[in-house]
Amino acid sequence: MYRYSEFDTAFLAERNAQFRAQVERRIDGSLTEDEFKPLRLMNGLYLQLHAYMLRVAIPYGTLSSAQMRQLALLAEKWDKGYGHFTTRQNIQYNWPKLNDVPDMLDALAEVGMHAIQTSGNTIRNVTADHFAGAAADEVADPRPYAELLRQWSTDHPEFQFMPRKFKIAITGSENDRAVIKVHDIGLQLVERDGVLGARVIVGGGLGRTPMIGKELSEFVAFDDLLAYLEATVSVWNQIGRRDNKYKARIKITVHEHGIDAIRAKVNERFLQVRPQFKGADMNLLEEIKGHFAPPTFREASVASFESAYTNDPVFRSWVDTNIAPHKNADHAIVTISIKKHGQTPGDATAEQMRVMADLAEEFAYDELRISHEQNVILPHVHKSDLPAIHARLKEHELATANIGLISDIIACPGMDYCALATARSIPVAQEIATRFDDLKLEHDIGHLKIKISGCINACGHHHVGHIGILGLDRAGVENYQITLGGDATETAAVGDRTGPGFAYDEIVPAVERIVDTYLEQRDSAEETFLETYRRVGMAPFKAALYPEAQANAA
Repeated sequence: MYRYSEFDTAFLAERNAQFRAQVERRIDGSLTEDEFKPLRLMNGLYLQLHAYMLRVAIPYGTLSSAQMRQLALLAEKWDKGYGHFTTRQNIQYNWPKLNDVPDMLDALAEVGMHAIQTSGNTIRNVTADHFAGAAADEVADPRPYAELLRQWSTDHPEFQFMPRKFKIAITGSENDRAVIKVHDIGLQLVERDGVLGARVIVGGGLGRTPMIGKELSEFVAFDDLLAYLEATVSVWNQIGRRDNKYKARIKITVHEHGIDAIRAKVNERFLQVRPQFKGADMNLLEEIKGHFAPPTFREASVASFESAYTNDPVFRSWVDTNIAPHKNADHAIVTISIKKHGQTPGDATAEQMRVMADLAEEFAYDELRISHEQNVILPHVHKSDLPAIHARLKEHELATANIGLISDIIACPGMDYCALATARSIPVAQEIATRFDDLKLEHDIGHLKIKISGCINACGHHHVGHIGILGLDRAGVENYQITLGGDATETAAVGDRTGPGFAYDEIVPAVERIVDTYLEQRDSAEETFLETYRRVGMAPFKAALYPEAQANAA
């Protein structure tokens, strides 16, 4: 993984010192809150419903054990003993005191971390496939390219005050695990005639106007990628709307102008900026690649793993749900669920963070990943170590075997924390997970993604959930709309709204009726919820959700 250079360290120290002085001026009254707001947002500090919230960048989701331990320290020393991992591969601390934030940033800098550009109208944390560098199906590890994009975009002088925020995601596989089609720019590594480059998707996004991105270019060689992205962002920065923040994102610009017109403008701008890129970026990329060399995978017998898998049904269940294939046949990718039934999705205690750090250091070549699905990954684990890892996880309530199942829910903080939220998300997620655990149905249900947002900003990605839930305020009462058929993979789709929303005490029974309908309608246990929905359509689900309306229509 990338290690900070002397330049990086000095840059961050100066940046943190500047913010410390800004905080002091806010505390002594020299700065008003309105004056302080743009300064704090540039350093990842929000003012939430009850307190400040610090959002820390985890670039492309990659962490070392030392960094994870430092995140645990922040949670324990300056927060309430836990952190919240987000859909942007960040971590949020929901209770810091303003006067402590500079110390938190200095502590992050000690391990090469920061909170820069986790907020504001700038290019946010670049995210990547959480299996990057380990997945058997990738063309190349996308993280060196993500790091190049991080360095290019950090404090980019042209891109600090854009029409709105801007998000980039990158994957090295045809199987999209980075949700590239709902980002402002999505990149898929591809190879053409022996040359590595990227397919460029533009104009995706969720929020109040969900859109699936469109192909801007089927192939851009990496020699030209930074120039091409510079051209793309600068075109939007020039023509993007600033009269209405709800229409300022690049997805609206693409929609209003059309993808062909945007492509023409980008190509024209590309020819103008290309001469400015004289190879320094490619020299830097080669240097960066050296930081991402794969570990020297150890060789050992897998007999102990095979024995445990055969003889221990609890271990076997965990392997079947939480383990993914690795490019090295004797290794595996381990996803640690931090979504035990009834707990807050994405929350991890300081103790749990340290446990995961210890496991990474002992068994996983000192590397962890954070997924956009709010779980933690050990990307490189020899199969013979899986029984020991599972046993340790069980001791700390981290061995829930539910990855990809109905309780593996994405949920935003909702009205429990967020000043923008109009309804609760966390309790709904907890009650759904608990209900289906009580029913002992989730393994029979199989692959099913539920995503929940507490407002139309869609931080919970509800639009692309197989079952999406959006909490809204209706005359002071929480009301939950349901969408079906969303998809966050390479076949990305925005879900279809079922009809009128449901009250807080009705939403879990409504989800149960949807699941019951799926179990009745599916061809076999192998047909997933999404496959069934695409085959049978909305009608049977709508009939189950709104029986009175169906009766009246009859």
